[in-house]
Amino acid sequence: MRKKFNDTGLCVPNRHYMADTSRKMEAIIRLVEDGEYFTINRPRQFGKTTTLSLLARRLNAREDYLVLKISFEGVGDAPFASERDFCPAFLKIIARSLMFTEPEKAAYFTRESQQVHSFDDLSLFISRYVMDAEKHVALLIDEVDKSSDNQIFLNFLGMLRNKYLQRDEGMDHTFQSVVLAGVHDVKTLKAKIRPDDERKYNSPWNIAMDFVLDMSFSPDEIGTMLRAYQDDWQIQMDIPSIADRLRYYTSGYPYLVSKLCKFIDEQIVPAREERNWSVSDVEDAFRMIVRDSYTTTLFDSMAKNLENNPELYDAVFQVIMNGKILPFAIADPVIHFGHLYGILSESDGHCVIHNRIFEQRIYAHMMSKLMRAEYGDVNGLAGPEFFDGDILDVKLILQRFQTFMKEHHSHHDQKFLEREGRLLFLAFLRPIINGKGFEFKEPNVADERRMDLVITCKTRRHVVELKRWYGPKAHQEGLRQLSDYLDIYSLKEGYLLIYDFRKNKTYKQEQIKFLDKHIFAVWV
Repeated sequence: MRKKFNDTGLCVPNRHYMADTSRKMEAIIRLVEDGEYFTINRPRQFGKTTTLSLLARRLNAREDYLVLKISFEGVGDAPFASERDFCPAFLKIIARSLMFTEPEKAAYFTRESQQVHSFDDLSLFISRYVMDAEKHVALLIDEVDKSSDNQIFLNFLGMLRNKYLQRDEGMDHTFQSVVLAGVHDVKTLKAKIRPDDERKYNSPWNIAMDFVLDMSFSPDEIGTMLRAYQDDWQIQMDIPSIADRLRYYTSGYPYLVSKLCKFIDEQIVPAREERNWSVSDVEDAFRMIVRDSYTTTLFDSMAKNLENNPELYDAVFQVIMNGKILPFAIADPVIHFGHLYGILSESDGHCVIHNRIFEQRIYAHMMSKLMRAEYGDVNGLAGPEFFDGDILDVKLILQRFQTFMKEHHSHHDQKFLEREGRLLFLAFLRPIINGKGFEFKEPNVADERRMDLVITCKTRRHVVELKRWYGPKAHQEGLRQLSDYLDIYSLKEGYLLIYDFRKNKTYKQEQIKFLDKHIFAVWV
């Protein structure tokens, strides 16, 4: 059985192509060896379960460690009904995790669960078990936020906290390390349980150290996965370039990296005679994952989190649609939850969307709602005249948009145009390129007066800068910025859409020669 790129559940080294994250694993092992307690809280499908599994394997392979790895997923609510229910259930969950690998230990935990009815009983059992083990015992708990939005779980953490403190004073024996894994950290779990309690942030897990390890895949780590694939298939590929492009679109989000590779391996490559990969395959995979007709549970969850949190939806809308600069203030609950869900990330102290795939998916979701609600008249403007074969005529698009604005929106007040003008262009553009290409906006936190839009059709890229008119001096600076940006893509032609909110403005067009670039500009 050949290996595959995995996009569901646990990654297994002998079955799946996996990035070599051994350096990160060594860093986590050092935390365990130092006796640290910590929480790995990362967004969905970010490799938490795989990380715990690899950690357990590495530690259990040593003679000086014993690892108890459990998960709260699928246990239901019954164990969390009361202290008397939770304590024996905890030992039974451990027994279940050992059933097929160490049946004698599983039977032992099952027997002992009948004698444990309170946190005092459970605490005493843990002390005796650790003393008798004559090894460092580590407890790994996965999916802690599946069934833990209740007080009983926090009381359990409080018990572990007390044992940790007493251990350091030489007054108790307890786990060498406790590692929790889930989307939420303990602080946000407690906020969910007691939202009106002013002490809700006094976490029973304040003994835990901050887990700051970057779990996203670097280009080098992505390269190790590609190299294993290359060796298995005896093919050739430019691994550094392909890894860089995968990182470019995914920002190293583990699931997204594997998903793009899976598209290439199982759908793109089989459609041709040779199996060698290229950077253009990554572009094709990106088009596949962002198409409107495709979805995954991760994308569904992201949309649900946005729809269920109006304040987060509005913040993300401002970043994606209006290019607004929002400080990445993690103490702000809206920003904090956006970060927990993997939607928002930080760049130079400002909020950005975590990766270009998420940005494209969220943009499509929001634009679809806008078009249904307000811009229905734009949908009918798509037509074959905007294409010459596979070549997109961006100049014609801008000319038609200028006409559209002049005829349909010249009567709107300035406040409407400032708020909606750029959205109108995005709504105008989307049905034209739908199915034949895609567009995305580069994050531009340095200058909120402009927004860079990159339109990709087949292998051709077109850069359009959307900019407000602030006078001739700012206009020249904008041309220079656009020229610099075109250099990034090795392009000599670019486009400038200028929003002029002056009452005496003129709807004009201009072909501009700036340095070695040819820029077509329209004013609306």
